[in-house]
Amino acid sequence: MTTRCPCLSGETYDVCCGPIHAGAPAPTAERLMRSRFSAFALGDADYLLRSWHPSTRPVTLELDPGLRWYRLDIESTERGGPFDVDGVVAFTAYYKGSERGSLHEVSRFVREGGDWFYVDALPQS
Repeated sequence: MTTRCPCLSGETYDVCCGPIHAGAPAPTAERLMRSRFSAFALGDADYLLRSWHPSTRPVTLELDPGLRWYRLDIESTERGGPFDVDGVVAFTAYYKGSERGSLHEVSRFVREGGDWFYVDALPQS
């Protein structure tokens, strides 16, 4: 796919999230977050499950086909670099369906065996 990547990095999908979806490791927690957003936008539930840490991963995941995820704003990151073992990414993701809406989340990530995994969302205060 030579179109713009759904995560809005400015790169094409083939350069940005495509290789990560195909099995290349995400270099940072933010890149994993971007690849997970792109998977939501593309309806790739299998990738979302593979990139979810086994300790918190659901058995199945059904995506709502009536939602179209169209914008991702990364608001902040803590740690999550190539030499870190954990990280936190705050973001807002925007969707359209029967109504427009957004999801704000502060997500936790861990790196094990060279691969980043989504763990969970921190409680909102």
